[in-house]
Amino acid sequence: MRRRGAVQRKVPCLFVTEVKDEPSAKRERQPFKVLATDTITGKALEADVHNAVPTEKVDGTCCYVTTYKGQPYLWARLDRKPTKQGEKRFKRFLYSLEDCKEFVWNVEEDFKPVPDTWIPAKDIEFSNGNPLPDENGHMPGWVPVEKNSKQYCWHSSVVNYEAGIALVLKHHADPGLLEISPVPLSEILEQTLELIGTNINANPYGLGSKKHPIHLLVPHGAFEIKNPPALKQNDILSWFESCMEGKVEGIVWHCHDGCLIKLHRHHLGLPWPLAETYLNCQPVVISFNRTKYDCDFEPKSLFHHFSMLDGQRFDRLKDI
Repeated sequence: MRRRGAVQRKVPCLFVTEVKDEPSAKRERQPFKVLATDTITGKALEADVHNAVPTEKVDGTCCYVTTYKGQPYLWARLDRKPTKQGEKRFKRFLYSLEDCKEFVWNVEEDFKPVPDTWIPAKDIEFSNGNPLPDENGHMPGWVPVEKNSKQYCWHSSVVNYEAGIALVLKHHADPGLLEISPVPLSEILEQTLELIGTNINANPYGLGSKKHPIHLLVPHGAFEIKNPPALKQNDILSWFESCMEGKVEGIVWHCHDGCLIKLHRHHLGLPWPLAETYLNCQPVVISFNRTKYDCDFEPKSLFHHFSMLDGQRFDRLKDI
């Protein structure tokens, strides 16, 4: 699989954004909207976004594959967040117009504890050996997904450490066809991926059911957009609204310098999720030759079920 930029921290928006009050949404948890203007950010221009590769923004939870216990492991996203007192102090600073100095965190006291196995995300800044929080007061990071983990059971369902493989959704060699197949974790080492499925983000792709949950990993940048819109707000809005390929959560541009730039439908005031998405309407084939693996898959595992479907094709991803 072609390797593209990894998601290790918050991805900036293509356009300059502004916060707008939503009087009709007072009862909702967020009575405002962050909407895009029609001005491309300096950061996006600096990264040469006009020559970047546009890909589908897949709606799931971010994961990372890196070494743990001497072998490739799947890691779940876990941001270290401030304590209530630390957050109050940070918010007081943000709303204070008098103090123009930079806010100083006390990393030892201001942040909630994390497991000993927690590691900070790459590209995060350090001071005196301590990771520093981002502009939102969070420290992006990762924790390893142990076999049979209860907290990360859906993450755990897509990896088999004995065989050293992960269940991955990607493009098939035939154009217009998706493929679900086991991929060696060693082949996706140091990559970030999106975990999608039945119990992730209200399941926007309609995968599986409560009785038979299905979860899959999608490498970031896996689904390149073939007929992208021009980088103008009206063109992108029209593409999202009137084009089948535009029935996606958003676009992520992978720039040649490794920088990532994104645009979410919500930035343009458009709804998500949709009843029909571009991803869940595409045909898919299962490629899983279990004779390649010198281990027995547990009868209730996704690996066992998908190995029994080897060679089968479905008209739509959500039909599996």
